[in-house]
Amino acid sequence: MPQVKIIARNFMDMVAALPAMKLDHLYQNAFICEAILRSLPPLAKKYVVQMLYIEEAVTAKSMEEWVVPDGISKHKVAIDRLLQLRIFSETFDRSSGTSYSLNPTFQTNLQKHITCGGVLPREPMPLNVTARLPSLEDLEAYALEQWECFLLQLINSAQAEKMTNISPSMMRIFQRGLLTQRDKEPPRLTESGFQFLLMDTNAQLWYIIREYISNSEERDVDSADLISFLLELSFHVTGEAYNMNTLTEVQRNTLKDLADLGLVKLQQGRKDSWFIPTKLATNLSVSLTDSSSRKQGFVVVETNFRMYAYSTSKLHCEILRLFSRIEYQLPNLIVGAITKESLYNAFENGITSEQIISFLQQNAHPRVAERIPSVPENVTDQIRLWESDLNRVEMTPAHFYDEFPSRDVFEGACDFAREYGGLLWEDSKKMRLVVKTDVHMHMREHLRRQRQ
Repeated sequence: MPQVKIIARNFMDMVAALPAMKLDHLYQNAFICEAILRSLPPLAKKYVVQMLYIEEAVTAKSMEEWVVPDGISKHKVAIDRLLQLRIFSETFDRSSGTSYSLNPTFQTNLQKHITCGGVLPREPMPLNVTARLPSLEDLEAYALEQWECFLLQLINSAQAEKMTNISPSMMRIFQRGLLTQRDKEPPRLTESGFQFLLMDTNAQLWYIIREYISNSEERDVDSADLISFLLELSFHVTGEAYNMNTLTEVQRNTLKDLADLGLVKLQQGRKDSWFIPTKLATNLSVSLTDSSSRKQGFVVVETNFRMYAYSTSKLHCEILRLFSRIEYQLPNLIVGAITKESLYNAFENGITSEQIISFLQQNAHPRVAERIPSVPENVTDQIRLWESDLNRVEMTPAHFYDEFPSRDVFEGACDFAREYGGLLWEDSKKMRLVVKTDVHMHMREHLRRQRQ
């Protein structure tokens, strides 16, 4: 079964794709330089810091001496990443060979940021203006509610209790690749859509933000400016209030979209309005691999394949329904079972056994999360076995040929199909063969020319 993977790229992949002029403009912001530094692989960070106050180029041979022999593969990955982001520029000289030097704009601004510190273009508003702000717990609950509401509307608007303010055109952009619709039929999830729902919140957020940036030009917003603002937003303090009057019109419109996703909370006072970043926003400059903070799980799986999910979330119920049979739902408990039929449906929709097992392990209830294993082995083994059973037979669309007028024509057809890599089976005695559908039209044309 072909598997379609969603690549939840972070900002740095998008930064690497920007033209050189836009990158230099981006690197004029010291906070962006720090965000880029945070995102780099550990060895790449080491190289940047070591070369930060070196004005001349460093030869590739010298840099290879900075790592042990076992680290050469990581060294190559680090250099490639630095070149992609144009933090390093590469030069070649006949006498010294390849050399690397830091991007001067990036180097100068990162030096200033490290030496003098950085000041955001806006300061938190005093409490005498904003009065009482939501607690961090309330803010986290708000962010989770907004994000789950958005996801429910994204995949199944009928299940969403309240609708977000995101325009239908923006929602269609987010749904691209996740939903498909034929004629007057209701939209249904694609393979990528099913896999998207099993991702953790951080990976889902990266995917949505990537789509948001990718389509910024359609909204007459420069993608580099948008990336700059989003990365800068990640340096604000979670729970603090910041004045909306310090923003441009484009930034204010962006914040309205981000509020619908749960990244910020907007509030209005008597005179001023302000925004409060949530953890979703302040984690934007952290790479996916670094965001290892574990959220509290909610699923308990028993050895008899029964499943108990302690959750009030409709989204959790919809996700569990992807690979299990939901039997009943109480106000704070979802009870279901992992069955052969429910798993077969999941496998046919492009979800793999490893994705299901990973989801159950990552979302294990605290009472079972510390156990090894957190999901019973007989359950995980059976999930893998059912997937392998389904994949034992592979379906290949094909066409059957017989009644050839002569052996020469038959053998010529076999050779033709073999040359195209489309011969699946042949019976030389009875002059019959089976070819892949891909080469069927070419085969017909070949036989027509043979008859002429």
